[in-house]
Amino acid sequence: MGKSQSIRTAIIGAGPRGTSVLERLLAHSAARTGSAALHIEVIDPYPAGPGHVWQPDQSRLYLMNTQSFYPTVIPEDPGLAPPVAGTTFDQWRVRQQHDPQPSLTEDDCSELAALGSTDFPSRALYGRYLRCILEELTAQLPDGVTITFHETSALSVRPAGNGTFDVGLAGGGSLTADSVVLALGHIPSRLNPEQRELQSSARQLGLRYLPPSIPADVDWSEIPAGEPVLVRGMGLNFFDAVGQLTEGRGGKFIDAGNRLEYEPSGQEPLIIAASRRGTPYRAKAALDGYYPASVKLRFLTEAALERFATAGIRPGFDHDLWPLLHRDTLWAYYSTLVRSQPGAVPDPSEFLAALDDALRPHAHSSANWEDAVDSVLAVHVGPRHRLDLLGLASPLAGRSFASRAELDAAVVDYLLDDARRSALGEQDPVKMAIGALHHGRAVLKSAVADGGITDESWVAGLRGWFESFVEGLASGPPALRAEQLAALARTGVVSFVGPGPRFSVDRRTGMFTAASPWVNGPPAAAKSMVEALAPANRVSANASPLLEQLLADGLVRPRLMMTAEGAPVQATGLDVTPHPYRPVAASGAITDGLYVLGLQLSAAQWGTAIAAEAIQPGRHAYRSGQRTLRDADEIAQAILGH
Repeated sequence: MGKSQSIRTAIIGAGPRGTSVLERLLAHSAARTGSAALHIEVIDPYPAGPGHVWQPDQSRLYLMNTQSFYPTVIPEDPGLAPPVAGTTFDQWRVRQQHDPQPSLTEDDCSELAALGSTDFPSRALYGRYLRCILEELTAQLPDGVTITFHETSALSVRPAGNGTFDVGLAGGGSLTADSVVLALGHIPSRLNPEQRELQSSARQLGLRYLPPSIPADVDWSEIPAGEPVLVRGMGLNFFDAVGQLTEGRGGKFIDAGNRLEYEPSGQEPLIIAASRRGTPYRAKAALDGYYPASVKLRFLTEAALERFATAGIRPGFDHDLWPLLHRDTLWAYYSTLVRSQPGAVPDPSEFLAALDDALRPHAHSSANWEDAVDSVLAVHVGPRHRLDLLGLASPLAGRSFASRAELDAAVVDYLLDDARRSALGEQDPVKMAIGALHHGRAVLKSAVADGGITDESWVAGLRGWFESFVEGLASGPPALRAEQLAALARTGVVSFVGPGPRFSVDRRTGMFTAASPWVNGPPAAAKSMVEALAPANRVSANASPLLEQLLADGLVRPRLMMTAEGAPVQATGLDVTPHPYRPVAASGAITDGLYVLGLQLSAAQWGTAIAAEAIQPGRHAYRSGQRTLRDADEIAQAILGH
């Protein structure tokens, strides 16, 4: 069946990315006239719309990491074909509060009744949104468009001749398509050597080892009440684990006036938390928008990226981009300090003028602008009020503790101070410095995706140190989570290991152990251990039958990047052409009709796991905010031959 008569396309993966491609195909089909019929095959073992991660029946304790006003699967770019149906999540939220759809559950309605634009929705409710949007889209199919949903896995994709593909399905059977979109999302991953050793030891000794996983996939009832459990990782998955093992077991948080208290149910385990920093991610500031309104980037701007492009420069991260963002971060901190803390700087006007001059890239050579800033600070700002940027991400660095009890008290102090700063919002200098870093990420995403950065700076700079640094500061949970964790620690339900922990198995006692070199006393020990991490997003370590087949057949390959020393390093994502992203085969050839969208683009884009950003009225919209939707649009146009 040739393209002159009809177009058949297969979308593998029916979560938000696959839904975006489907939506764009419908939008462009509605806008065209007299063209070939279109048939769309959607393949995913999970219901289409929510896909795997956003299933509507998961626990309401799993929260999104963005507020209601942020996410969308429907583009708002006036330059794109208009959608046939659908809205942003926040518009959907308001609509459901006034005119709820019959498919909403009692839990959905209860959550919606109390959910505001700046609140953090549950993942379950976002999944309901995705499902509702899909239903709205399929109810408005343009003429000549048909869709078949296959609730199964795709096991293989192979060229079948005549420019078509044969897609093999789990359980037998196959389908033929002119084009295939790989929107695979989170896929299983093989464990690293240390994790395999821990898992093997657990099997031999009868211990419980829960490897990296999507939190909603974990059977948390396996963790016994009243017994210690080691939890490695204190990022976003950590708060999911803690929620299931505390509130999920009947415990309650009680507002005791000036602080939060926790009332145990008696079914909790004793959670022992460990991470490289020794502390959780910093909590988000209370803001009315995704970025602080008071923080304006002056140095790392989209205009600066255009200047690099005009000059024919492919920027390096450490040399070209970080110095600009560093300047913006310093200005955000000190301008907020002057505004929010009168008296912190004796002569604010003179100080800001001198700081502004020192920060200007043209005023000093790149080798000494930091020295110029230090000279200004030495004159105007006392040590207590100076910004220790690296120290923000490692609040326990340089400290040692006589006992784990002393460490626990220090972590509680950190959590409460961080929550206090979050509550101050745009009046807190530290949170506004973090706000500048968060702002800068949007520009960096454009820099990476539009023109790219040098391989060596990607390996050593962006992914080498900056990614973990900025995630620990700007990708944290709602501030309520910090207060809750402090309450749990005061109650004794949660304790901490300390920075730089070492994990092992004590075969003599038959226990997992974890110890920090900065904390005195015996190691923490437990018969259960949880990896509070998502499966590794590395195509070379994947455990997906489909991706393994594509790699084995040479239809796709991981991207190789060159370090500063000229050594090739395998990147996390697939090697792809510039957008619309098509995978590069092992031979270097490009297979027409095969496209990639989402997490497997992590070697061509940065921050591929973050949802598309709805445009807030009156606020600057970054190109990177709806890049996923524009990428889906380009793929749809290529499929339809536009």
